[in-house]
Amino acid sequence: MPDGALSPDVHHLRRDLAAAYRLIALEGMDDGIYTHISARLPDGPGGEKRFLLNPFGLRFDEVTAANLVTVDETGAVIDDPYGAGVNAAGFTIHSAVHMARHDAVCVLHTHTVAGVAVSSVKEGLLSLNQWSAQFHDRIAYHAYEGIALDLAERERIVADLGEKQVMLLRNHGTLLLGRSVAEAVKLALNLERSCKAQVAALGMGLTADVLPDEVAAHTAGQYQHAYDSVELRGKPDPEWAAQLRRLEVHAPGYRG
Repeated sequence: MPDGALSPDVHHLRRDLAAAYRLIALEGMDDGIYTHISARLPDGPGGEKRFLLNPFGLRFDEVTAANLVTVDETGAVIDDPYGAGVNAAGFTIHSAVHMARHDAVCVLHTHTVAGVAVSSVKEGLLSLNQWSAQFHDRIAYHAYEGIALDLAERERIVADLGEKQVMLLRNHGTLLLGRSVAEAVKLALNLERSCKAQVAALGMGLTADVLPDEVAAHTAGQYQHAYDSVELRGKPDPEWAAQLRRLEVHAPGYRG
């Protein structure tokens, strides 16, 4: 469907993706004009793959539903309302993940201080509390190879990711996949506070009390059931609705 005649579903997707950018900025999880959040659009009339991405050079708190750019799987621009193009190199990881994982409606990449810190230790994320237990045995890891501009690295990232939705890019940051934009954002926020809590706990210089594997696994299953109830069984998502209400107060322009 041409961008000039957007379906209600596409309008909804654009709104949610713009909301994701604003929420990540509101939480202080953005990195200037770097890192990206992408969303898969329905295929074009000829079957071409299409994705939404932020315009090049805009801060996350400047992204709106209207200025998102439509690109193909290579990052080539299809539709550009803002006129600044995109950082095609920044879409390298995203495009590989989207093309390999058709369940990934949204791919979210961050470079936060806490996320980079946890990605920079051999132990990765530990199951220290209820927040981090949700990720028990659900995190993939990919070794750092330099700034991710090498197209050959994409295959290795996809292979390391496997079927997981969460990845720590070693010495680099985090990568989250969502079956919806809302799920990707919720995972990102939960991972961020898990990383912050680990940095804080280990910084006290006391003995870390890592949860037993069976307790952490049980907790992870409980979280997964809650996510699946929304994504697979269509139950209402009051958490995402609350985040959108938050934006109505702090950044209502995201919808424009």
